[in-house]
Amino acid sequence: MKSSLKNMVIVLLAVTFVASLSVTAVYEVTKEPIALSKEKKIRDAIAAVVPEFDNNPSETKIVQNDGKEEIVIYTAKKGDEVTGYAIETYTKKGFGGEISLMVGFRSDGTIYRVETLSHNETPGLGNKIERSKSDFSVQFEGKNPEDFKLSVKKDGGDVDAITASTISSRAFCDAVERAYEVYKTISKNNNHE
Repeated sequence: MKSSLKNMVIVLLAVTFVASLSVTAVYEVTKEPIALSKEKKIRDAIAAVVPEFDNNPSETKIVQNDGKEEIVIYTAKKGDEVTGYAIETYTKKGFGGEISLMVGFRSDGTIYRVETLSHNETPGLGNKIERSKSDFSVQFEGKNPEDFKLSVKKDGGDVDAITASTISSRAFCDAVERAYEVYKTISKNNNHE
């Protein structure tokens, strides 16, 4: 068989077609397990960041758009009483780009707990925003942003930055502050009902 441009183009198209089919098949097979894994991570984060509840916060999901991205609010209740809010927030100011957090607030605005959902921060430095890597996020627990300034001490705030990782620390504060602004809106709306 003589090699010609026409034969090479046909072979290239056939290879491309087979590769496309393969990628599509892999996507279809993995799409559902990936979605289920993400849902479980969100459920686990909600359970970790709000006080005890007996409802399904996922059924209370409210999505707000801050003009750039979506922020998701989950309401935790025990009986008819709101015990807290889990707010899925983000920042794009991380050293490695976007950081996604789940911030839990008690109904009085006090931060209950913060969990890191995803990030691309530097291993050994910025990844210390993760609870499993350091106690950095613990300093937010029990604090009310009304009187606890959500910025690093270097910027006049109340947060002890991670050593050699001020950018990641500032980004974490930015995401928590974004969640608090949403909490204030939700809280104000719920008090006027």
